[in-house]
Amino acid sequence: MSKGYSANVFEISVQRVFHASHALLIGGDREESHTHDWRVTLVVAGAALDSDGLLCDFHDLEAALDDVIKPFQDADLNQTRPFDRFNPTAEAVAKYIAESVSGRLGDTVHVDRVSVIEAPGCQATYFMPPTHR
Repeated sequence: MSKGYSANVFEISVQRVFHASHALLIGGDREESHTHDWRVTLVVAGAALDSDGLLCDFHDLEAALDDVIKPFQDADLNQTRPFDRFNPTAEAVAKYIAESVSGRLGDTVHVDRVSVIEAPGCQATYFMPPTHR
């Protein structure tokens, strides 16, 4: 359940997968580059439906997410903006996607959270702070 549930009535989600490599800097040591099928779940929420009975058109949400992750497909995240400037952790990827998609949505819907699975059993979730909604 969403952290902001009391303020939201509806939520919808879309999922996408992109294939990319990364090499994290952990404790001052860079690990070897390795590849994942990054599984992304974007959840948006809102209190009201539009005149068509939709919170948001799934196709619009998919297009926004596709546009944000397109540069990552088959890329080395360490050499891809914005991760060429900071550690491309699953947490950082989730936050970047949430913030990037957020600016593409209308006023009646907001990004609630983004989850990124970089490997089976390894998931990071970023909850969009209410001040950014």
